[in-house]
Amino acid sequence: MTASTGTPSRAAGRPGVVLLVVSTAVFLASLDLFIVNIAFPDIRLAFPGTGLATLSWILNGYTVAFAALLAPAGRLADRYGRRFVFLIGVAVFTAGSAACAFAPSIPLLVGFRVLQAVGAALVMPTSLALLLAAFPPARRARAVSTWAAVGGMAAALGPPLGGLLLQLSWRWVFLVNIPVGLLALISGPHVLRESRDAGSGMPDILGAIGLAAGVGALACALVSAPSHGWNSPGVLIGFAVAVLSLLAVVLRSNRHPVPVLDLPSLRVPTLWLSCLAILLFTTAFGSMLFGNVLFLTGLWHESVIVAGFWLTPGPLMVVLVSLTIGGRLTNRLGPGATAALGSLLFTTGVAIWLWRLGPAPDYAGGLLPGQLFTGTGVGLVMPSLSGVVGQVLPPARWGAGSSMINTARQIGTVLGTAILVVLYGGTPDLDAFRRGWLFLVTATLASALAGGAIAVRRNSGDTYQPPPAPEPQLTLLPESQR
Repeated sequence: MTASTGTPSRAAGRPGVVLLVVSTAVFLASLDLFIVNIAFPDIRLAFPGTGLATLSWILNGYTVAFAALLAPAGRLADRYGRRFVFLIGVAVFTAGSAACAFAPSIPLLVGFRVLQAVGAALVMPTSLALLLAAFPPARRARAVSTWAAVGGMAAALGPPLGGLLLQLSWRWVFLVNIPVGLLALISGPHVLRESRDAGSGMPDILGAIGLAAGVGALACALVSAPSHGWNSPGVLIGFAVAVLSLLAVVLRSNRHPVPVLDLPSLRVPTLWLSCLAILLFTTAFGSMLFGNVLFLTGLWHESVIVAGFWLTPGPLMVVLVSLTIGGRLTNRLGPGATAALGSLLFTTGVAIWLWRLGPAPDYAGGLLPGQLFTGTGVGLVMPSLSGVVGQVLPPARWGAGSSMINTARQIGTVLGTAILVVLYGGTPDLDAFRRGWLFLVTATLASALAGGAIAVRRNSGDTYQPPPAPEPQLTLLPESQR
């Protein structure tokens, strides 16, 4: 990895300042996700006749594009400069937010959400790579925990801030991103140091399109199945497109010099197990984000502003845990054991909801205790697994490696939202919410097992091994030329 900074300001390269700037961008993307969740009921009222399956694409359109573009974005950052790509991403995300605020229809809103996803995909892997490069190895776990905590802080502010903004209009949940994005754009060129991998080639854009088509077709088939039937032609075609597209992506990734899936890095057991663990965990986490708003506003008939404030303690626990014990536990126990513990705590919180929650509102005795456990779980799982990249990959592959972690995270969110739509059907009742919570328990228990497998391999010395170079071909000269 080589760095070129031109004439950087005195602030450039200071770890604390770098953390502040990249975390501002993470705050931007995380805030948008949580505010949009709380805005679902108002968006549905603004566009009468919108079903739950259609509404889910406001989330899924974003996350499908995000998942597909993360790996190419990381590769582009490695090639053209991580600071350069980071700032472009912030600009695109900010412009997409402004477009979403003025969208006149659901299809256009979904389209502008995809534009936001392009910006977010450029921001996320570059922010982590810039952070890892700015901190020495001994301080990286704490830095990643702080980075994750800022995302949790945005999550904590999202529901109450969204509830307040919705008193004006649902469009304000997108407008609020603009000043934060402008702040990052103004400060970024002065405090971030450019770095790039001179040997990085052009990413596989066709492979990224295939990944988007595969994940999107899978989500579309899942959300369409309850209304059209699992054996309907459209649903079967969707599943077929998903399988063929994802298979084609894997085959291209084996041959392309700069693939959308970094398969050589996935040969490191700790990394692919981390991708599996975070995919399973975010399947549950994404389902919870989507389902809790519907539970409070649909079954308990609370207003969006009350729902926003009631959903705040969980994200606050994410911030508290990430900043206080997340990094220290990861350093002491390792990422696998920490992630397994976090997954089990999340499971405990959902089990409390299964045991305590019913049709009558019971915030203090049911919803709140569960949130404290789920928030603690998220605060342990996310930073511990995100930091694996810096432990098992060389610096030149941090951009691609962090893209793999984030791609798994976004695919998990897509699948969680789509599966929850299937479990809920049309208008969910208490039994439907209970089915959703059981699904969350299953997913997080599986995530805990994957974390345990990482812990078992902690002392095995997993590190990235580059593919063997081809042996030189010997050419024998004719005897007359020897």
